[in-house]
Amino acid sequence: MTKIKVIGAGLAGAEAAYYLAEHGYKVSLYDIKPNKFTPAHSDKNFGELVCSNSLKGRDAHSNACGLLKEEMRRIGSLTMSAAEIAEIPAGGALAVDREKFAQFITQSLRCHTNIKIICEEVESLPEGPSIIATGPLTCDKLAENIRTNFGGELHFYDASAPIVSRESVDMNYAFFGDRYGKGADDYLNCPLSKEQYDIFVREIVNADRAVLHEFEKREIFEGCMPVEVMAARGEQTLRFGPFKPVGLRDSGGNNFYAVLQLRKETASGEAYNLVGCQTNLKFGEQKRVFSLIPALKNAEFLRYGVMHRNTYLNSPEILNADFSVKGKPLMFFAGQLTGVEGYVESAASGLLAAVHMCGKLENKPPVLLDNATVCGALSAHISGATENFQPMNANFGILKPLEKTVRDKKQRYAMLAERALESIDGFVKKICE
Repeated sequence: MTKIKVIGAGLAGAEAAYYLAEHGYKVSLYDIKPNKFTPAHSDKNFGELVCSNSLKGRDAHSNACGLLKEEMRRIGSLTMSAAEIAEIPAGGALAVDREKFAQFITQSLRCHTNIKIICEEVESLPEGPSIIATGPLTCDKLAENIRTNFGGELHFYDASAPIVSRESVDMNYAFFGDRYGKGADDYLNCPLSKEQYDIFVREIVNADRAVLHEFEKREIFEGCMPVEVMAARGEQTLRFGPFKPVGLRDSGGNNFYAVLQLRKETASGEAYNLVGCQTNLKFGEQKRVFSLIPALKNAEFLRYGVMHRNTYLNSPEILNADFSVKGKPLMFFAGQLTGVEGYVESAASGLLAAVHMCGKLENKPPVLLDNATVCGALSAHISGATENFQPMNANFGILKPLEKTVRDKKQRYAMLAERALESIDGFVKKICE
């Protein structure tokens, strides 16, 4: 029986290891935990969610990430099973209790008879069939070895939002409710008047930021921009972003100039995440500035936001559409290293790498998804010959257009989703033959 090495037990590595093990392969899963942690990690469990506890939209017919999740379910995703177990209410989004989520993934891996977990740092690319899924904070020695073999990596930066205790939110200035009334009052809304908003923007723009190293002083990836950088782009920027008031009214029917939403971090609702407020401000400044929001004037911060370096390959030069290395058919990369951006996207890449690994080991003809599916479109993105390669999230814009123009967005998205799921079903049938 062929033995496969999977390096990294984040979402991508966990998906890959579990899929391979479920299909009868012996897997050696390497991770530095619990002996060592990256600057962004603190949980001894695998599959740790760092930036947010949201896996984004749940509806496959109106949200591209929702569609990606359904594609993954049909292929056989550990992440989706964990999300089902650890789900907490979040309106139209799929949010999870981080601890339960990571515990489920860890237990699934540790209890599998085909998986051997090795808690040690891998310092160089492995020999034999392997999937490297060490994430955006790959340890220095392995990162250097990757650089030596494949050329210099690119970098972008990821920022996480603060978390506050529920009991410290002043409910005299907050109300529960979901945008346009969709959901079951899953968000805690903190409104601001124009004067309060203007003061907040002024203070957050001028607040002291944590010092970055020289190598970190580069362009920030737009998909996870710190709120202070966003605010500096214009006085109204936040009102069209994370502080958007549209569709939010309190029980008296009042609307507001700006609204910050808080989302549950745990099923018990003891902790809430400041939605869209990823930040690189110094900790003391975070408390000072966010406390200017009336509902958070006495907030207890359970975790402050942090910003850290992410690393990804120039994948179009290095990887095939099946996530294998060009010229090395049994070496695969997966996760954010490949240039997919987001929890679900990272997990999907690990799942796809494992699917294609199985096909090659079984000498089956290659079966690739086309870009009618989100899985296929992301695969095409990381392997396409593009200039200025940048990470990509799931979105309907990367899917192959419909044959006929459909101007109604809702109808167009639904038609794209139906086509994608039909294609996924065909893909699953082929890989199971």
